Amino acid sequence: MSSPPLPASPHHLLPLTRWPADARAALAGVFTDIDDTLTTDGAITTDALKALADLKAAGLAVVAITGRPVGWSLPFVNSWPVDAIVAENGAVALRPATDGHGGGVEKRYQQDAGTRAANFARMQAVLARIEREIPGAGRATDSPGRETDIAIDHSEFVTLDDDTIARVVALMRGEGMHATVSSIHINGWYGDNDKLEGARWIVRELWGRTLDDEMDRWAYVGDSTNDQLMFRSFAHSIGVANVARFVPQLEHLPRYVTQGERGAGFAEAARAVLSAR
Repeated sequence: MSSPPLPASPHHLLPLTRWPADARAALAGVFTDIDDTLTTDGAITTDALKALADLKAAGLAVVAITGRPVGWSLPFVNSWPVDAIVAENGAVALRPATDGHGGGVEKRYQQDAGTRAANFARMQAVLARIEREIPGAGRATDSPGRETDIAIDHSEFVTLDDDTIARVVALMRGEGMHATVSSIHINGWYGDNDKLEGARWIVRELWGRTLDDEMDRWAYVGDSTNDQLMFRSFAHSIGVANVARFVPQLEHLPRYVTQGERGAGFAEAARAVLSAR
């Protein structure tokens, strides 16, 4: 289904053709959301997969940052051309193992094991309360793979209206959790992690650098309300066209917008980057 047209807002939502070539040429890397940014109808598209490979081949760092869980993300770490997948909204980093055996995955966590265990128990109680008290709200099907957050499905296999989504968010926050809404799930967690902190963390962990010192050399591609912190923080922020669905709820819009939706939009953004190199 096509997204509604984006409202006229030339100051905030510029076409990719307005992205200066010198800025694109200076990029060191690209961060990207996964659901409805790399994927279309739940699967990564051939053009998006090729775009990731082309970015890597051109020498750029490529990191996917997602609200998806560790368990869901594991199969893709070694099959997608990315440096890492940062899952569960910045809490866990997955990357191909560097021990020389091949096929393995290295996990890194922002929280220690004791903190994760205590938070997990608290989150399961909140999850049970949501399912008990909010009609229609149920845990996402990928919940068994989650280690540091919980997720309620609102658009993947069931549809929740805006009022129900707002009730779930309010309950999570009332329990002291962080809560964000992606294109498919409502995510809640304990801890200071978010997509931006995850991005800062992975740049330190993998490259020993400080992201804040080089923000103008990274781009971010996303599509929904849980990307708006990244839209606000990155001058080179791109929304794929289906971001139109969430524009009314976005306090911070992406700087640029693609013509294509989802995986086709990501491929379009990658071509814009590569055309300047």
